[in-house]
Amino acid sequence: MTDTDIALQQATTQVEAASADAAKRPTIAGFFDEATNTISYVVSDPATKEAAVIDSVLDYQAASGRTSYGSADRIIEYVEANRLTVIWHIETHAHADHISAAPYLQEKLGGKLGIGKEIIRVQDVFGKLFNAGTDFERDGSQFDHLFTDGEHFSIGELEGIVLHVPGHTPADMAFIIGDAAFVGDTLFMPDFGTARADFPGGDARQLFRSIRRLLKLPDDTRLFLCHDYKAPGRDEYAWESTVKLQRENNVHVKDGTTEDEFVAMRAARDATLDMPTLILPSVQVNIRGGRLPEPEENGVSYIKIPVNAV
Repeated sequence: MTDTDIALQQATTQVEAASADAAKRPTIAGFFDEATNTISYVVSDPATKEAAVIDSVLDYQAASGRTSYGSADRIIEYVEANRLTVIWHIETHAHADHISAAPYLQEKLGGKLGIGKEIIRVQDVFGKLFNAGTDFERDGSQFDHLFTDGEHFSIGELEGIVLHVPGHTPADMAFIIGDAAFVGDTLFMPDFGTARADFPGGDARQLFRSIRRLLKLPDDTRLFLCHDYKAPGRDEYAWESTVKLQRENNVHVKDGTTEDEFVAMRAARDATLDMPTLILPSVQVNIRGGRLPEPEENGVSYIKIPVNAV
């Protein structure tokens, strides 16, 4: 049995145990940011009140370059109201559509910041694109912990396991906590489909295989998504699905879809998509663990805009 199969088998066993025992299931609160169509999560253990924050959002005005903390403060209010202790701030990948609020939340709530170890590949690619210079470390040291495929972790008494699911970016990770899977940008709601694969380091074939790996989890595994854009004909935002619903209904990758069909669809669709509005500031900051570039001699931080390079 390969290491990948072992990790998936262990994740399956964990989900099955949590499905059968409510004490092994997390309490989950989702926070939707309509400006970026992002859902952040607070995942907590009811028994110990320990918690993780997943994919937080720092408010950013592209026109003015100003940041604010309204989205993050909603998370702080929830954590404090429920007397939670945050031990993890988790990024499913280096986001290209919003800036992470993890450093701000760490300052206010404590906890360690973690991301997949392949962030070093993303740092290398985008460090060159932004000409970040030799002062920018490309070793993941901006994060407190780099997760690896199959790694186990805990939130209080809750068990967690990490699955590497590249394709959207090289560093995407899915975090299986109890019976819930936080899958980042790999999947959207079944009526909307799947993530794009045309960013630097993206690969549609890898994405297909990563998704099919996730869809081998038990049918009743709860899937929590990082984005929703309301598919045509749907009036409300939604961000929770199940493996069964995705396998039966996902418009891009349901059961019976071949890898070649998916790759052809993804290539054609991605060719029509504009770059995310905030990709240049977001990636530039998120490869630094959500920290702005170091201030220059005048005390101001600057976001670079490479011209004719993307």
